[in-house]
Amino acid sequence: MFGELPKADIEFLLQQQLVGRIGCHAKGVTYVVPISFAYDGDYIYAHTIEGMKVDMMRKNPRICFQTDDTADLSNWQSVVVFGEFEELTHEPERTQALKKLTERRLPIVSSETMHLTSQWPFPDEDISKITGVVFRIRITEKTGRFEKSTEKHFFAS
Repeated sequence: MFGELPKADIEFLLQQQLVGRIGCHAKGVTYVVPISFAYDGDYIYAHTIEGMKVDMMRKNPRICFQTDDTADLSNWQSVVVFGEFEELTHEPERTQALKKLTERRLPIVSSETMHLTSQWPFPDEDISKITGVVFRIRITEKTGRFEKSTEKHFFAS
């Protein structure tokens, strides 16, 4: 069965996932890149370093974001978010965004890029010392799709 995700399932998926993909477009080039993120019901928050995606989002703040949960190729959920890139350079927004990111429940084995400080898994006492680009996506639209298999799969041993 294939269908649209109900709003509650869209919210749950955004709350539970840690990695998504940003699609940005500037000067005739489209770029899709994975990011780690936090979601608070209104915004998607992220932290990164200077580079191509930040340059592109500064030039064209209209972006697309996608995350999913794939059990297998016939059982999955996917959410697509449209929104606006907002770089957070001023307080208190920057610190609040970093707090959301440090409060995420991360798996013990995780990417170095998900660790905001060298003290991970312990938060830095002064969160304002975290360097890099902090941004959020102001969400304008959310959609979701799913596929759920009704077949039972049996494997020979």
